[in-house]
Amino acid sequence: MSETHRCILHSDLNNFYASVEMLRRPELSGLPIAVCGSVKDRHGIVLAKNMLAKEAGVKTGDVLWQARKKCPGLVDVPADFSAYLRVSREVRALYSRFTDRVEPFGIDECWLDMTETASLFGGGKAAADRIRETVKEQFGVTVSVGVSWNKIFAKLASDMKKPDAVTVIDEENYRDTAWKLPVSDLLFVGKATAKKMNFLGIGTIGDLAVADEARLIAELGKWGKVLRGYARGEDRSEVAAIGEEHEAKSVGNSLTCYRDLTDEEDIHMLFLLLADSVAERLAASGLGRASTLKIQVTDNELNRFGKQGKFPVPCRNAKKYADFAMELFRSLRMKRPVRALGVSVCDFDGGAEQLDLFSDTERSDKAERADEAVYRIREKYGSRMIRRATVLEDERLSELDVKDAHVIHPEGTVKRS
Repeated sequence: MSETHRCILHSDLNNFYASVEMLRRPELSGLPIAVCGSVKDRHGIVLAKNMLAKEAGVKTGDVLWQARKKCPGLVDVPADFSAYLRVSREVRALYSRFTDRVEPFGIDECWLDMTETASLFGGGKAAADRIRETVKEQFGVTVSVGVSWNKIFAKLASDMKKPDAVTVIDEENYRDTAWKLPVSDLLFVGKATAKKMNFLGIGTIGDLAVADEARLIAELGKWGKVLRGYARGEDRSEVAAIGEEHEAKSVGNSLTCYRDLTDEEDIHMLFLLLADSVAERLAASGLGRASTLKIQVTDNELNRFGKQGKFPVPCRNAKKYADFAMELFRSLRMKRPVRALGVSVCDFDGGAEQLDLFSDTERSDKAERADEAVYRIREKYGSRMIRRATVLEDERLSELDVKDAHVIHPEGTVKRS
């Protein structure tokens, strides 16, 4: 596409959970439905809805009684994540017939690099239409596809027209399309960042693109410069190849709890579960020790917050990760109950040894060796063979499955749970 000749697609399965449920339950056709979490544990939080429910005003995150008030005929369906994961994997397998560069972004979204293969299908838009039609024909669900020369604009394009649509943002039209949209529509611009930008007089993506770089850095740090580049179409991040992990920029995991978390003991318990999975995955990756840890926190109104910090010396110890995550969490001064947590680590040392005169290096090494012994036992006998005593204080929390820590390719991204 134009001078860069890159062709990046972003696919987004429409109303995914609800669409899968409607396929499984044909009798729901023509009815407004909402896929909900456990009514007993979380008062029936709406996780997804179909178009009819959406048109009636039902929103993700609504408590079930609120959703029913908006839509009296609403049918609530319990979530079945194993079914959604199965369909997700099958759709990704279909994408691999179009290109070997398919990078998931959560369970229902993927980037595809069609640079080398788009011409086989008649160009980027034609390839996107082919994908859209094939997904609908083979799986009975619809997908919106964005086409652009970079990942950020491809994602933006896929969000512009739903359901079952293809939108192109290219180097000829992006000023007339992308730049007119609210700055909050840009990937990685959360509510807090958008609020800061609005205070600076930045209301649209175009405003951000032409904003003074020095002022953005002063107000938002280096991230302000990165976001400005995204708004200008300067994202050059690659789409990871299928199974590609050796170029990982971070390793992380995130999880939504079966109940809202209201006290620090619960939160530390979940951080321990996540830290265990991340440290185990990192030990197996050969990337070495991590210098930086990041957390993401989602409250019970689906507001998302993040914080990061550096270790005095790179480490690969689950307890250190969990304890540091708690330090970062406390600094956020959360005012609402916590719905979900995420932990990721990055800035790896490749296994190089670094010493710190002010830390107990021998104790740290022993802790890492102990962790690795546990990981070997789990690998041989199962992930539940050895668990931390702390997490057993809550039987249901200890049963949450966090073994699938994931390697994250785009810098700083952890897809919502």
